Amino acid sequence: MTSNEIYLAIAVMAIANYITRVFPFLFFVKHEPPAWVVFIEKNFPPIIMTILIFYTLTSVDFKSAPYGLKELLAIGFTVFLHLKFNNYLVSIILGTLFYMGLVQFFIV
Repeated sequence: MTSNEIYLAIAVMAIANYITRVFPFLFFVKHEPPAWVVFIEKNFPPIIMTILIFYTLTSVDFKSAPYGLKELLAIGFTVFLHLKFNNYLVSIILGTLFYMGLVQFFIV
């Protein structure tokens, strides 16, 4: 690909991304969102947190050292963050960063 084709592809992707982000706001200005959209909006953060916990625990071997210490610390830290701030976004982002830091730098 030439550099012009790459720039064109980036521009097309940026416009498509922008349209998909703006469309719901334009559509629901005059209409109430359907019940399923409200349900997803309300329940999506706890679902994501549950998925992250299961992902964290999928490959843990609780029978050998360190017995899932990194994962349990990360889950405990995330629970603490959520109880302290009551904000799913803060809990998900900081909990994930804490877990990734433990995985990369806590060698056991």
